Amino acid sequence: MCGIVGYVGRKKASGVLIEGLKRLEYRGYDSSGICVQHGGSLVFRKRAGRISALEEALADAPEIAAGTFGIAHTRWATHGEPNEANAHPHFDDDGDIALVHNGIIENYATLKQFCLDKGHVFHSDTDTEVLAHLIGEFYHDGASSLEEAVQLALREVSGTYGIAVMCSGEPDKLVVARKGSPLIIGVGSDEYLVASDASAIIEHTVNVIYMNDNEMAVITPDSMRTVTIDNVPVTKEIQQIEWSLEQIAKGGFEHFMLKEIFEQPEVVRTSLGGRLDLRDMRVQLGGLGEIVRDLVKTHKIILTACGTAWHAGLVGEYLFEDLARIPTEVEYASEFRYRNPIVEEGTVVIALSQSGETADTLAALREAHDKGALTLGIVNVVGSTIARETDAGVYLHAGPEIGVASTKAFTCQLVVETLIALMLGRRRFMSQQSTERYLKALAEIPDKIERILAQADAIREMVADYVDHDNWLFLGRGYNYPIALEGALKLKEISYIHAEGLPAAEMKHGPIALISDGMPVVCIAPRNATYAKIVGNIEEVRARKGRIIAIATEGDEQIEKYADNVIYVPDCPVPLQPLLTVIPMQLIAYYAAVARGCNVDKPRNLAKSVTVE
Repeated sequence: MCGIVGYVGRKKASGVLIEGLKRLEYRGYDSSGICVQHGGSLVFRKRAGRISALEEALADAPEIAAGTFGIAHTRWATHGEPNEANAHPHFDDDGDIALVHNGIIENYATLKQFCLDKGHVFHSDTDTEVLAHLIGEFYHDGASSLEEAVQLALREVSGTYGIAVMCSGEPDKLVVARKGSPLIIGVGSDEYLVASDASAIIEHTVNVIYMNDNEMAVITPDSMRTVTIDNVPVTKEIQQIEWSLEQIAKGGFEHFMLKEIFEQPEVVRTSLGGRLDLRDMRVQLGGLGEIVRDLVKTHKIILTACGTAWHAGLVGEYLFEDLARIPTEVEYASEFRYRNPIVEEGTVVIALSQSGETADTLAALREAHDKGALTLGIVNVVGSTIARETDAGVYLHAGPEIGVASTKAFTCQLVVETLIALMLGRRRFMSQQSTERYLKALAEIPDKIERILAQADAIREMVADYVDHDNWLFLGRGYNYPIALEGALKLKEISYIHAEGLPAAEMKHGPIALISDGMPVVCIAPRNATYAKIVGNIEEVRARKGRIIAIATEGDEQIEKYADNVIYVPDCPVPLQPLLTVIPMQLIAYYAAVARGCNVDKPRNLAKSVTVE
């Protein structure tokens, strides 16, 4: 959730650090801070609130502007309120050591008591300050260097961390370490940058090193070496970030979320590119090439994810059981490892995550691996932890997603799941004729998304009539039940309207009691085998004076008799319908949030990447 930026080089550090923090704002934060080395001392400023408040505080700190070596941080409160005292960086008693930290120190109470017994004085309510004091204790009590003090301290820590540490007594040296919280090192010309997210450093370099758990790097302007926490040397490979600075700009759109909604036709084409072979009518997924035989023989698939990705997993359950005839379960990653799950021989566990760093999903993945499952990752970020720790996987290729509410990454998760289901289905039982029908229809999806997006203005005007209502329902059946859940989540996330997604048939089993005069009910009702059933559900809502927004198939004039408003989507085979019906859900949520004056890209209390449990 929090953001780390560090700089070691020849440039003025403060500008690099502040700009990096701004590029991490989308992750969510409530305070920020910066520390640079100048004249043999550590000089810092911290502020609660937005980064703009920190910038104002730097106006009277010329010594910070002069430094060429420093660290900065955006905090999302876990231990302690979001105030200046709890903001990072934190320091040891003597102010010689500064530290920024992402993650949670689970045994901080024990470590704090140890430090208190040693005479240390604390100035915040955070778990992070404990680590600063602990490093200081070792540094002043016999450690030969800052890196040794960090190693000794981290060996006592239980929990997760991505840290950057500097010391006034060792100028131009930055020590960074990682366990469970993402951290990358950018390699520039006579400079190194450290960040928790590539977006913070891409303006300066595309060459990066991804840190693994229990690894540490010691960085100076002229050198970098990597070791484990136990001081075993590690050789790291320099990799390249695949996206550009332009991709994380708004490009003329009012919000990143709207930009990313409108990018979906192109990113779906990119996600399909090289994978959808329409000449030979087959699916090619290079990331699964070495394990295809094992996948074909699997007895069960378990999809594990959180939030929006969990909804993608629900669609995946329909796809894998319908198209590939493989029994499939969907698990909340946050619950998976705590309930002693049954992972039998021949089980494949697929982790879905936009960032590839979601803490709960990563923990579930490791649990599955320990139980002997074949593990796959469906992630967006190349080089992310899930991508590195799975046996195989498929990248989304959705490009950077800045808006906290996921849109294009979700759609690409559906694309990848569809490709995998079709690939397995063809190898297990599906006829060539059926395969060709689905592949041709899949190739048409980007153009059909464009047709839905062309209705954006009409959807904006329609939503304006409903935003004063504080309770909405979203109804769907079959493949579109998960899309109803996703539509409700999107509305909740960014407009703060209470919404519930339900399988339409469940209305009679209790939720119909919620229907009141004028209540908005979004019904996903494309032409399929359950069409008549959901029309019946619509009539039940209308009889109780609810207002219907229907998502219907182009050419369906009958639905207009039952709905107050209709948003049309092009026709396609039923397994592909979620790729289209989700687009109106995204637009409804976006325009509702805008109409209510909400901060669309940075909704309250939310962060883009949840990297702590």
